[in-house]
Amino acid sequence: MFRMPCQPRPNWQQLASEFGFHFHTMYGQPYWDESAYYQFSLAQIENDIEAPTAELHQMCLAVVEKVVNSESLLRRFAIPEQHWDLVQSSWFNADPSLYSRLDLVYSGAGPAKLLENNADTPTSLYESGFWQWLWLEQNVDNGKLARHSDQFNSLQEKLVHRFREIAKHYNIQQLHMACCKDTDEDRGTVQYLQDCAAEAGLLADFVFIEDVGIADTGVFTDLNDSPITDCFKLYPWEFMLREEFGDALAGAEVNWLEPAWKSVLSNKALLPMLWKMFEGHPNLLPSYFSDEADKAVASGKWIKKPLYSREGANVSILQDGKEDELSSGPYGEEGFIVQAFEPLPTFGDNYTLIGSWLVDDMPAGISVREDTSAITQDLSRYVPHIIL
Repeated sequence: MFRMPCQPRPNWQQLASEFGFHFHTMYGQPYWDESAYYQFSLAQIENDIEAPTAELHQMCLAVVEKVVNSESLLRRFAIPEQHWDLVQSSWFNADPSLYSRLDLVYSGAGPAKLLENNADTPTSLYESGFWQWLWLEQNVDNGKLARHSDQFNSLQEKLVHRFREIAKHYNIQQLHMACCKDTDEDRGTVQYLQDCAAEAGLLADFVFIEDVGIADTGVFTDLNDSPITDCFKLYPWEFMLREEFGDALAGAEVNWLEPAWKSVLSNKALLPMLWKMFEGHPNLLPSYFSDEADKAVASGKWIKKPLYSREGANVSILQDGKEDELSSGPYGEEGFIVQAFEPLPTFGDNYTLIGSWLVDDMPAGISVREDTSAITQDLSRYVPHIIL
């Protein structure tokens, strides 16, 4: 695994505008960075990332099976009791999922270590499935990369295929897609998924989350008062289950992507449960619920995370029993877990994180994010990769 300098394409910003990649720069800072790329060997991808990703995913599903069958664990995961039936039925009915991303610490030598599972609303999808592949093709065609350069990236074709499978499962002809207002990154992600759905033969109407209404009959509606029966939402389940309209979820009878059982999988309580069920697995880090971790955190270095933290918010470091806050944010009332500290590898001044994508149960590619900070956040740079 190497970080290689690279000459940016001279027209890439104009090309990004033409392809609708409007968030390549955010708040005046570069988000997409093609002044370098990460180079992997095929063995590193297949043995250290792809195979462990598939295994870790199955282990995570085993946790879901255990949690949905246990009231005490549903409570432990801070899932509101009035929605336990919704979460359980979505699992027992085998409601299909679309995609997810595992965040891995990997330096080029295995085993990769799981940091967390972004199973509900992962972004950086467009950059991973389309834009970095276009970067590869153009640099190969222009002789900037070796002709036999490849990329671990079947994300787009798998998404299209999965949309076809889900449409058949639910007998869908028309799908709504939703995200919040005022975020170019979320809107870009959903637009990309609309394009994938359209390629799969689905009509995909867009609605902002803030514009979703409830009819007298109890169904959710869009701005045209059309019923929402099947919906991909880039909006977290932990928000949906706690907001006012959450009381209408059971009666609205919407087929959601992602399904409600993802509220278990995207929850950081997953991490101590994985350790309890698969203690010592080479791709796991020791993890505990914070109220069960007194002996563990008395020595050594640990990371403390809220159950529902996003973008690296509300993270603290525990070292020899002393706690120092690394990032602030709105999370924490729901409880915390602790995870053994595993430093991100550094390449020059950059801390590097691997995102390993799955479409349903199938590994589908990677993304590489880097930052001068040890915590990967929403503005951390996205850098392309190749297999050579």
